[in-house]
This record gives sequence, structure tokens and C-alpha cells, in this order.
Amino acid sequence: MPALRLTVAGQVQGVGFRPFVHRLATELALAGQVCNSRQGVQIELSGAAAQLARFQHRLRTELPPLARIDSLAVETLPAPASYAGFRIVASEQGARTLALPVTPDAAVCPHCLAELFDPADRRYCYPFINCTQCGPRYSLIRALPYDRANTSMARFRQCADCQREYDDPGHRRFHAQPNACPACGPALWAETAAGETLHGDALTHAVAAIRRGEIVALRGIGGFHLACDARNEAAVLRLRQRKRRPAKPFALMALNTASLAAVVELTDSGQQWLRHPAAPIVLQARRTGAGLTDALAPGLDRLGVMLPHSPLHWLLFHEARGRPVGHAWTEQPDALLLVMTSANRSGEPLITDNGEARDKLAGIADLLLLHDREIEHRCDDSLIDASVEPVMPIRLGRGLAPLALDTQAAAGAPWIGKKETFVPASVLALGSYLKNTICLTRGGHAFLSPHIGDLDNADNCRTLERSVDALCQLLEIRPQQIACDLHPDFHASRLARTLSERLDAPLQPIQHHHAHIAAVMAEHGRGGPVLGLALDGVGLGWDGQLRGGELLRVDGSGYRPLGELAPLPLPGGDAAAREPWRMALAVLHQLGRTDLIEQRFAERPATAALLKMLERGINCPPTSSLGRVFDAAAALLGLCEHQQYEAQAPMLLEACVREKETGGRAPFSPLPPVARLDLLPLLAELVGETDTARGAARFHARLADTLAAWAIALAEQDRLETVAIGGGCLLNRQLRQRMVGQIEAAGLEVLLPRRVPCNDAAISLGQAWAVMLKQRSEQA
Repeated sequence: MPALRLTVAGQVQGVGFRPFVHRLATELALAGQVCNSRQGVQIELSGAAAQLARFQHRLRTELPPLARIDSLAVETLPAPASYAGFRIVASEQGARTLALPVTPDAAVCPHCLAELFDPADRRYCYPFINCTQCGPRYSLIRALPYDRANTSMARFRQCADCQREYDDPGHRRFHAQPNACPACGPALWAETAAGETLHGDALTHAVAAIRRGEIVALRGIGGFHLACDARNEAAVLRLRQRKRRPAKPFALMALNTASLAAVVELTDSGQQWLRHPAAPIVLQARRTGAGLTDALAPGLDRLGVMLPHSPLHWLLFHEARGRPVGHAWTEQPDALLLVMTSANRSGEPLITDNGEARDKLAGIADLLLLHDREIEHRCDDSLIDASVEPVMPIRLGRGLAPLALDTQAAAGAPWIGKKETFVPASVLALGSYLKNTICLTRGGHAFLSPHIGDLDNADNCRTLERSVDALCQLLEIRPQQIACDLHPDFHASRLARTLSERLDAPLQPIQHHHAHIAAVMAEHGRGGPVLGLALDGVGLGWDGQLRGGELLRVDGSGYRPLGELAPLPLPGGDAAAREPWRMALAVLHQLGRTDLIEQRFAERPATAALLKMLERGINCPPTSSLGRVFDAAAALLGLCEHQQYEAQAPMLLEACVREKETGGRAPFSPLPPVARLDLLPLLAELVGETDTARGAARFHARLADTLAAWAIALAEQDRLETVAIGGGCLLNRQLRQRMVGQIEAAGLEVLLPRRVPCNDAAISLGQAWAVMLKQRSEQA
């Protein structure tokens, strides 16, 4: 009888993969064993050749929902061992997988959902139901190995029934570490804002509060949510006032896609992501005439929508529906829409702890739904833009992070040499100031943390420090090199210097836009050379200037600047990023239109002082930021003069385009290869524009065409065939689709972010990749 050894790498530990292998081998009458190993999972099989072939086919095509195979190595065993049947054996002694040792949290699977709403099941309406195919993972782990004793479930000793499931290789709860039931697991209760524990069913209290127009805080998988009735405008406005979030859009939760079809225009990709185990917030176009208050997303043409992902969220809809029997109701349309937003005051980190919720949500929440399963790792909701193709991630959180990228699996990966494979030293990259994440590497693998947040908040700075310790411990990696932003005063940069000294690891500062382009290259496993088009708000350049729009030639040795946007002054410095009217004033000043400045801004107290600054060049630092160009355009069209959240002005500007045609595809006008691209003529066209929608549409079309022509010209000049595009401005759909289409039509390959956001959340990955490429270049 032939025998094989299969080594499977990927997301194959803690996801029910070994029980799946056991079931499959038993069905096919194959003998052997399966165990976890440092490479992933190792399978030894003996049996008829035809059955072995069937096993390999079904192994790939019938995977458990959370499993993913990145590579499968098959070798023939010369002398197969004598096995009696098939068994699951203990992991190799001291084995630690090279891949991510714990998977992200996952939404409730269909099997658990059926049990949750079955009155005959012992877990009926139990808000902590889970199995190997769903439930919390990363959010509850404390240390490796991923065993119950090393999670926040350690204090809950399994009852006899749960233990039998846990020990049974044929059961889907075999080694499900969060396994529990009402007899032995966590409990749910409701408290008033005054701290009084309410008697009776907690869910009944919560639904009644929502119906009264009150705000409920509920402890989810990765942190607290604040919920209210999305159809109750007074409740939505009350939540905005209490949360100090006057305009930033709220996410909505509905029972199912059938319920969402009346309020958003669901795309195929949108529906797929809504049903994905990660259960992210998904951006979809807002349907006109849906009857929803504009207070949910003031002035915007898209809504962030999501489906229930935890049993607790499902049970809210079940209770509101009158506790129907069975689960057929879960596919039927339901009118209930809930605002589901992070539980914090605007700008502060997500709350995870009961005591912290009682303290910090006082005055915000009227009722708290609490439980006693501790959250070890904060995880915000992931956010995906699936309103158009290609789908773009915006934030990696619950369900999608930590994210493992196997760069060795990419075609043409720079680590694969002709004779031998280069193994880079491990790198810890500390990321950016805004939308901070961290990245840790081992060999050709890169591990990206969940969203940490902006480092203008002391709590987020502390979270960054804890995240570094936690990720290094989780992956058992001692970094050999430290990477950070070129800006020396960011908290992440200061922490990087401290870690460099403590670990005796060289410090590698990486320029902001170099990191943006390197992140895109990392996703595609590219070593360059590429033409990098970086389009964002601001980043410190190699020359100490504020940059936000430039072209770079990037390869393994580093980068070379090729072009930049002609700078605009920032009247009053950073204040101009918060007040777009200042950018409009700067544009009018450069155009010599002092008459319009007096006409539009005479009533503003700061106008006279800002004009003197501009005339004397005092406190008006120049910036090549494309983000500030968008701000200026929005202010010139009267859409936004003060931003109440980041990128509000560009988002309002983009939302206008949907109502008007952009004029179609104008004949493409090539540009000569210029080192400095002046966008002032585009902004000049907006001066005096009386039709806001028309002006916004023409601005986007002209901008996309101009940037595309600029990139094409410099690619041809430098003989580059690939353009990698990164930076937060790429989230603008109008700009992205038209610009990318023009560049591809010129015969150039375009690399875009796919699994990692294009904004500053990708900076840590780009920093790590730039250092790894430099290592490879020096080795060669």
C-alpha cells in the first residue's frame, strides 16, 4: 500500500482542520495520523492509490470555513509505518508554527446559529455559543500555545457535556478553546447607567431600551458597541451629541442582506463580504428614497453596513422579533436597523473592560449589556469599501487581523534566489502617526497587527507599546532590526529608538511615501523597480518638507524621487488641514484673486492675519499634499470650510459626483515628463463655479487624467513598466477608477492594495518591506 506525508501550511491550526482531516481519512478508509508541526499540519497516510488521490482533492475543496491552505508539500514515504486506523496525535514537542499561531475572530457559523435558535438545544439563546468554525480567537488569547489555560476562558471549567465534545475528534467542538454552555460558561446581564443590575432577561431590557429611543452599550467580541434605533432620528442625534461625534458617519447593522436591500445598493462583492466570516462593515451606495435620516451619514452617498457577527448581536434581533422558533426567520427581511458604532468618545480608543465602560460611558449609554468573558486584545470592526471594484480595505480589525502575508508565495518574490533562498532578519516596524499598526516579520512572512489608532491620544500610545510586546510574544520573535517613520517626534519613532537600544537592533527610519509604495510591493511580492505614485495627506520627506503627492522610483536599494506636486502654502500650519477655507484662501492668493478673498472670507477674524502670513511667507509651510488640494477644491465649491472629522471635505466632494456626469472619457492628452506638476490650473477652474455637482465632477475627471498622464510620462522616461499606487487619496473611487484605467490603457501594469489598506495603516508593512529589500540588496 503506498504511503504519503503531506505538509500543509496556511491557516490550519485552531480552525477544526485536524478533525476535518480525521473525518476525511476515515471516510476514505485511509490509515495514518495527523498532528500540528512547526510547518503547519503534518499528515501521514497509507491506503489505495485512488483513495489517496481523492483525499488530496477533497482536502483542498472541502476545507472548514476558517481554514486556508497556502502551500501543500507531498512526499512519498519509502517504508510506511503500520497504522491501525487513523488518529489525531499530540503536536510535535515544542512545535510552533511558522505561520500565525492563532486565527482572527470569526462570525457565528450556520451550525451554531441553528443550535442558538433551537429550543431543544442546550445552548438555546446562549450568547457565547461557538465551535472550531467560529467564535473568538485572537481577542481572548493571553499566551502560547493556544490552549484554554492561556485564554480568558481559563476561569470557566467545562462541564461534563462540554468536555466530552472537546475531547471527541469527530465533534466540531474538538479542542474548541472557548467552548462553553449556560451551565459552565460566561454569563450576560444588564445594568442601568447608575450601576444597578436589572433582574430578568438582559436582552428583553436591551430591546425595550432601544425601542424607547435609548442608547445601549453592549460588550461584543473585540470591544463595546453603542447601539440605538437607526430609524429614530432623535436617538441618532442624541448619540451624536453624547459621543461628541457631530458628523462622522455611523455604521448600521441589519438582520440580513434582504433587510439592507431597501436602504443600500448591494453589489455582488458587498454581499460576499457581508457574509464573510470576518463580518466587516461594508461600504455600499446609499439608496435614494430609503427614508433614513441624513444624520446617519451627513452629506455622504454611501453607508457602512454590517450583519450580526456575535451570538449577542443575533439575539438582539431574535428578541426584537418576538423570539421565533427555528432559524428560517433569519433569512426574512426585517425593518429593524441599528446604529452600531464603537463605544468611546470621539478620538478615544475602543472600550473593552466592564469597569472602564461603567466609568467612561456614563452620560453616553442609558443601559449596559455586560458579560464576564474578558477581552485580551482590543479589535475594532474591520471596514471594507465594496461599493465599486476593486474592493478596497480601509481598516483591518476584528476578523481580518492579525493579518499574515506569505511573501514567499508570491510570483517572483525577491527572497527566492537561483541557487539558494535568502532569509531576511526579523524586522519590527512601528508604523505611522495616524491609523497606526505595527508589523513583525519572520523569514518571508509579514504579520500585520489590528488597527491601533491615531497616536495623538495617550491611551493609543500605551496600546501601541502593549501591542509590540504582545505580538512579539505571540509569534515568539525577537526583532533583529527596528523600522519607523522618518519623522523623529512621532511617539512610534521615539518608541522605536527605545526598542533599538534595548534590543541592540539597528534602527532604520523609512520615508513616509517610500513606505506607502513598499507596502503595495509587499502585497504583490515585488522587489522592483517600480514607479511609485504616492497620494495622501502628509508625510515628512527626505528633505524635511511636508509631502503628499510624489512619484518615486523604488527598488531593493531604496528609492529615488522623480516628481512632486507643486506645493501649496498651509496658512497657519496644521490648522489648514482642519479648516479647508484656509486652503481656498491660499489658492485665491496664489491666483491673485484678492477681490474674492475679501468677498468670501472678510467676516472671518483670521483672514487679515493669514493674508499677511501668505504675503511674507511666515507660518505657511509649503506642502505637496494631494489631500490639501482636495480640501481646497471642496472649500472653493462651498462644500466644507471646517472639517469635523478627517477627510470630511474630500468625502463630501466625492459624494457630489454621483449626481452628475464627469463628461465621459476625454481624448487622452499626454504630458511631457515634468518633475513638478502644478494643479493650480485645475483649482482655478472652480473659482466662480455656480454648480457644485458639475464642478466636483469636472475636478475629479481632470485630476485623474492629469495624474495618469504625469505617471505615464515619467514611467516612459525612466523605462519602468509597473506603477504601484498607494496613499489615502486612493480611497477616492472617482479618482482611482479613472486614473488607473488611463494608466493601464497605456500598457503599464498597475499594482494596487488588495488585502491591506492604502492609507497609513499600511505604513508599518511598507517600512518592514523596505528594510527587508535593503537586506536582500546588500546580500546580493
